[in-house]
Amino acid sequence: MIMTKEKLFLKAHSQLTEIVRLVERAVNQQQRMDEVERDLFAQLLTVGQTLLEAFVAAQGDGDVGEQVERDGRRLQRLKDRHGRRYLSIFGELQIERFVYAVREGQKIEYAPLDERLGLPASEFSYVLQDWQQRLCVQESYGEAVTSLGKLLGVAPSERAAELMTQRLAADVEAFQYHQAPPPGKEEGEILVATADAKGVPMRRPLAERIHRSHPRRGKGEKANKKQMAYVGAVYSIDRFVRSADDVVEEISRHQRAADRPQPQHKQVWAEMTRTSEAETATGRERTFIEMAVACSQRDPHRRKTLVCLMDGEKALWEVAGEWLPRAVGILDLFHVLERLWQAAYCFHPERSSAAAEFVTHRLRMLLQGKAGYVIGGLRRLRDQQGLTGAKRKTLNAVITYYENNRQHMRYDEYLSAGYPIGSGVAEGACRHLVKDRMERTGMRWTINGAQAMLHLRAIHINGWWDEYMTYHIEAEQFRLYRRAAA
Repeated sequence: MIMTKEKLFLKAHSQLTEIVRLVERAVNQQQRMDEVERDLFAQLLTVGQTLLEAFVAAQGDGDVGEQVERDGRRLQRLKDRHGRRYLSIFGELQIERFVYAVREGQKIEYAPLDERLGLPASEFSYVLQDWQQRLCVQESYGEAVTSLGKLLGVAPSERAAELMTQRLAADVEAFQYHQAPPPGKEEGEILVATADAKGVPMRRPLAERIHRSHPRRGKGEKANKKQMAYVGAVYSIDRFVRSADDVVEEISRHQRAADRPQPQHKQVWAEMTRTSEAETATGRERTFIEMAVACSQRDPHRRKTLVCLMDGEKALWEVAGEWLPRAVGILDLFHVLERLWQAAYCFHPERSSAAAEFVTHRLRMLLQGKAGYVIGGLRRLRDQQGLTGAKRKTLNAVITYYENNRQHMRYDEYLSAGYPIGSGVAEGACRHLVKDRMERTGMRWTINGAQAMLHLRAIHINGWWDEYMTYHIEAEQFRLYRRAAA
């Protein structure tokens, strides 16, 4: 039975009166404040659902005549009303309305009431999608659905939440493209682009899982493979001139300098790779394209120094050379330092003072621009000490790493110019954007599911969530009803 708006308003008045009585009883029974609060919230949800039903009833039944013209086609009103489920934050509504199609039995092509109400493409309200996905980008789907269910008493299934993520992320790329750059007066003197890669555990294809030749994995075979997510970040920062001794002291104390400038308006992105080699390259390139666009928007006249700060992955530097050709390339100092420790342990016991002295001496030389002396010295030590086996292999890898990246190790120039030399922003983005959400125990992803989640996490981390929800809703309303944005 369909209730009229008048009956629904009367029902809401009755429910509100009962809420007043609930509070009066609580006063007389001297209930605790939290008990009253919980009861009130539950009753207010019920009133909200009734009032939402009244709002729908007040809009009519969508009957605009026996025939309508739609996109140059004549559509017929179908004989019976058709129901549509709508899950709101207050509860479930069943919306009965007339719809139009070419003829009976054909696909519904127009529902005037849906357009009047601005209903979403899915059965979940935009508010519910907003709240559910705010939880999903921070918790597992199971935790997020459970949390919303405990708060509201309604929630989609885990599978529905996953599909919701993919639908909601559909407009992220367009939204990012249209973002205005940060205010120039809030920007630092140097523009920094940094990138890194992080593996995401993937679900094996169903066919592969079904047709395995043996039920048990072979030696060394992992249950699930990983696909690389390339993470990029752009931020600005003021110059910070230091000496080699300043950096060595800061590292030895494990404490950042108090007067170090802070990154401004950090923006992050993440792009999944695909299975084929061509698509893998596209994943890297898309990350650098996004960074290049951001750099161009934030410094259209190229007045700022542009720094590209990364580890020594050759493929990253090749793509950076294509999309950020004017950038000053800097090899992340902490990757350099990590390999110095590897070299030290080829000659001295781990955690020994001798190993620490070995590292400190050569770190100071590198910071003074003497990468060639360090490389040559490591070679001589290798031969003089007659290293063999695993230690020789380790030291050779360190030497090769330095040789391959020597052009990005002019730290004396970088320090005197006040450039940043550590890629902590990229490392932090990989951890926060990818690892903290994508690599929890037991999690396995599809390419599309992982990319959608990374898109929404980037939106959340960049502080764009509310703006993006508005953009997505307007974009979907236009797709559904050709309704222009306000």
